[in-house]
Amino acid sequence: MLKRTPLYEKHLALGAKLVPFAGWEMPVQYPAGIIAEHLAVRTSAGLFDIAHMGLIKVEGDQALPLLQRALTNDAARLNVNQCQYTVACNEHGGTIDDLFLYRLPTHYLIVANAVNTDKALAWLKNLAGGQGVSLADNDCMLSVQGPQAAAAVGKALGVDLGGLKHNRVLGWRDLVLSRSGYTGEDGIELIIAKKDAGKVWDTILTAGVQPCGLGARDTLRLEAGLPLYGHEYDEETSPLDAGYAWAVKFDKGDFIGKQDLLNGPKKYLVGIELEGRLIPRQGHSVLRPSSLAPLGIVTSGTYSPTFKKPIALAYLTTATTDVVVDIRGQMVPGRVVDKAFYKR
Repeated sequence: MLKRTPLYEKHLALGAKLVPFAGWEMPVQYPAGIIAEHLAVRTSAGLFDIAHMGLIKVEGDQALPLLQRALTNDAARLNVNQCQYTVACNEHGGTIDDLFLYRLPTHYLIVANAVNTDKALAWLKNLAGGQGVSLADNDCMLSVQGPQAAAAVGKALGVDLGGLKHNRVLGWRDLVLSRSGYTGEDGIELIIAKKDAGKVWDTILTAGVQPCGLGARDTLRLEAGLPLYGHEYDEETSPLDAGYAWAVKFDKGDFIGKQDLLNGPKKYLVGIELEGRLIPRQGHSVLRPSSLAPLGIVTSGTYSPTFKKPIALAYLTTATTDVVVDIRGQMVPGRVVDKAFYKR
């Protein structure tokens, strides 16, 4: 049985196309379509249901030592009401999950990928001896992304977010709001009680924000060069491979996976812009143009609504500039570029 978020009925009423995703029944797009939703986020604001993401509460006297051992970033640098990107690695430096960590007044809160929530929870509980780690079952998340996100949320909820800085958190009434996101744009993410999700969703839509599904979320994050677990990350791939060395703090002391990470990356995540209209997909081979010798493999690909061309993320083992991508037997020329195709 697929799980459903508290907004399932809202999605049906809006005419969303629902698809299975990580064990959940989620909206992939609304009647406006993926391109319209994508462009709404790039130009104004879009509203995403991200209630499928796992929320893991870590609390008690041993919370910080546990997080320092379990995660690559330095949780000790967080003040109350701050948040940071971080990674949980296995003993070999591979990625169990990439995460977002909040330090709230009474506890820490980890946002895990939906596909990895059970795995991350069990792993943390095992490290903690079963103490102080639990699911935040009663809460869920929404995300408003785009240059008008803060203004739209502020208008809808009657709160001034103009002074809220990136990766900072505001507790307001029964909400936790952070300036963060996964689209390459400005954004406000909301942690709310599940029972209030429908009311808050409707209030934000009433402020003129476009509802957006997983399709636009994927094209937006890919344009911004942001990784998706199961594509750019897995248990054989390190945060250094993915280009997130800045989220690995070797100077904070020992943590799981540190010794292998000290050896550096084994491959490099790059962006590729392609000629023509064929779309590269995960698993397509990246080859040297002259000899068709293998250089790497595509992890994600799409047609970019912003740049109106096919783009891809790929892991390469050798630095190069010109490549071809084998798309179902057709050798499509491409050029290696910065993996962040789009920068706000």
